[in-house]
Amino acid sequence: MLAQEQAQRRQCGFAPVYGPGGTGSALDRAVILDTPATSNGFTLRQRLQDRLGPPEAPRYRLAVTVETETKRIALTRNQDTRRYNLLGEAQYVLTTLDGTTVASGSYDSFNSYSSTGTTVATDSAERDAYRRLMVILADGILDRLYLSVPAGAGE
Repeated sequence: MLAQEQAQRRQCGFAPVYGPGGTGSALDRAVILDTPATSNGFTLRQRLQDRLGPPEAPRYRLAVTVETETKRIALTRNQDTRRYNLLGEAQYVLTTLDGTTVASGSYDSFNSYSSTGTTVATDSAERDAYRRLMVILADGILDRLYLSVPAGAGE
């Protein structure tokens, strides 16, 4: 019965990412991470490694670069900024250890923070917004990779 259910799921074009032979298992504990040597890069790496696990039997290398930009979005009549948008774009390339490209692309998103409190509160809100943005970018990269890496690759 289980084999029949699995066959029916595959007929629809979808397969569980974390199921047997899924792309989740192909990347699990198999990716060496190359991220920027910055605070944002550390947060991005931490999230990627939390989801992929530390590489025990590496088969892939994931290189990621990140660009961010801050935009003022809520201004008072006196031109004081009350809210900022953080725009982020991550470029990524997943290769095998011999250098063959498996997947590449980009993922962009945004986050916001308020600057209506004290300087300390604004600085704290900004750091937290960057942290949240890096988590969003890491999750988006992994979502894209799970869709582009062949199921059962590396098994």
